[in-house]
Parts: sequence; structure tokens; C-alpha cells
Amino acid sequence: MPFADELINGHTARSLTQAVRTVLPDADPASLRATAQQLDSLSLRERSDLLRDALLADVPGDYAELARVVRAAQAGVPAFTGWLIWPVTSAIATKAVAEGTDDAFDDAMTLLAALTGRLTSEFAIRVLLRHDVDRALRNIADWTASPDSDVRRLASEGTRPYLPWAIRVPALIARPGATVPVLDALYRDESEYVRRSVANHLNDLSRDRADLVVATARGWLADPAPTTGRLVRHGLRTLVKRGHPGALELLGFAPATLDIGGPVLDRITVPFGGSVRFTATIRNAGDQEARLSIDYVVHHNKANGSQSAKTFKLTTRTLAPGEKVEVTREHSFRPITTRRYHPGPHAVSLQVNGVASDRAEFELGAP
Repeated sequence: MPFADELINGHTARSLTQAVRTVLPDADPASLRATAQQLDSLSLRERSDLLRDALLADVPGDYAELARVVRAAQAGVPAFTGWLIWPVTSAIATKAVAEGTDDAFDDAMTLLAALTGRLTSEFAIRVLLRHDVDRALRNIADWTASPDSDVRRLASEGTRPYLPWAIRVPALIARPGATVPVLDALYRDESEYVRRSVANHLNDLSRDRADLVVATARGWLADPAPTTGRLVRHGLRTLVKRGHPGALELLGFAPATLDIGGPVLDRITVPFGGSVRFTATIRNAGDQEARLSIDYVVHHNKANGSQSAKTFKLTTRTLAPGEKVEVTREHSFRPITTRRYHPGPHAVSLQVNGVASDRAEFELGAP
């Protein structure tokens, strides 16, 4: 992923400054001009917020004036695209909420939909959702029928309960069913871009309402498009990793009678930065064919001496009665930016159709 200064940086600030000067040639966008030297050490969202506030300071007047300037830049400034759109859309939403009228609110929703294809408006509509979730959702319902795939995707992505980089919308977390009609309208969408958002939104909902997610997915599978199976598998991925029985059964992984041997490790002491290989056997001990979702779980040592489990996808298999399969995997402890490893006791176990095997213990050495 690019660093923050590769996304919103001095060039972004200068481009936005020039766009304002093109539309308002007599204006002096001093606040925007100053931000080009103020972005260092800020996070990506802080950079966007700084540019948003500078834009609001440099374009005085009411919401209608800001909207006029943005529409003029949209129509006549070729560089009015890319990461400068995030602070622009945030300014639009912020100004509309501050004005407090239905006309400003609805026009802001329309303008955000028009701008989303230039980067995305998914972060800005959170401001409007927080202000009036029901009015925003009524507008968003219309977006699901838009001929523009960027707008349809905005309907799903912008209403995700746990959208990365975005502010939280407490009402969406408290009322997870409120966005299901949006997903119902889009799960058969012709665009993979849109369907991917629907799957990620469904996965977000699984953090709080597994029952709702399974019921929603079951309804889609009862009236599927050719792409629905793949979408549902992606949307249920977290529940499958958790071993949720309803999600597993919906995907065809019913409870089975199994004998699990292992996992057996190739070493019990792993050097820091090294790897451990394990092997396990799984036998169908039942009298019916068994379709299996086979994952493995690494139990990481934490700084306080407790352990946290991380589940990794291994494979799927279908076994006849009495048939067995051997699985093996090498797991690396090479340092990565997304996880900090702590030396000490670790373990590996299997998870087959949600059922955990015994743990195989090992020790991770110090750096």
C-alpha cells in the first residue's frame, strides 16, 4: 500500500488550490496554499481533514456557493480528480450538515454521487449518514438503480458498518438490518466491482449479527445469479474462519464424523524469522460422504503471555466414507509490518468444519 504522502501530499494541495483559483480568479486561497507545507507527519485522514478545512475557509458563503464552485471545477478543471476529491467531498458534506436544511442535504447527496467516480465519496457520505441516517438511506436506495457502477458501488461501500479509514456511523452498527435492502438490490449486480463491495459489506455485518448474515446469504442462494455462490463465499469468510455452523452448512460443509491425526510439527523450537512445517491426516469416520473446509490456526504468544488465534485457509476436500487425506503446510514467522511476533510458546491446530483439533505446541525463539 502506498504511504500517505504518496496519496495526499503537496501536489494534491497545489492542485486543489489551482482548481479554486480557476473557478474564483479573484479569490486568494491562502489557507489551501499554506497546507502544502503542513502535511508532513499527518496521517492520511488528517491530511484530508486539513485540506477540507482549508477549502471551507477559502470558499466563504453558504452551501450553495461551495456546491457551485465544486460543480464548476468538476466541469472545467481537468486536474479535478484523484485524491483531492476526498477533502472536497468531505467539505461538501460538512457544509451541508452545518447548513441544516433538507435541500442542502439532498443536494450534497446528489453531488457526492456525481463526484464518486473521480476517486470515491464513500468517506464523505458517512458525515451525512451520521447526521440523518434515514434520509441518507432513502437517497442511497435510489443509487442502487443507477446506470453508473461507481454510484451503485458507493451505495454499498459507503454504508459498510466498519469501512476502513472512515468514521464510524453508530446508527449503522446499532441497526445492522438497515442496510440489507441495499445489499439485496445489488448482490446480482453485473459489475464485479459492485459485487465485491457487497461481499465485504456482508462480511462487516458478520462481526455483530451472524444470524442476519446467514439468513441474508441463504435468501440470495435461493434466488442466485451465476456469480452469487462466489459472492456468498467471500461474504461469509470471517464466519467460516470462526467455525460458525450456520455459515459452514450453508456452504455445504455439514457436521461430519472425523478422525484427525496431528498436526505433527517438524520442530518444537522455531528460530525467530524461521518457519514451522506441520502434517496432519483427516479420515472420514462416518458412513456418508463428507465435504470438508480445512483451516489451520496459529496460536500466537502475546506480550502479556496470553495467546491470540489467527485462522488461515488451508484447503477443501470431499471424502468418501473411510477415505483419508494428508495435509501439510509450512508457516513462516518472517517479520511483517502487519503483525508483531513475540518469542515464547506458540501452537498450531486444525479446524475442520468448525471443529478444532488438538494443539501442537512449539517455542518461537527470540530475535
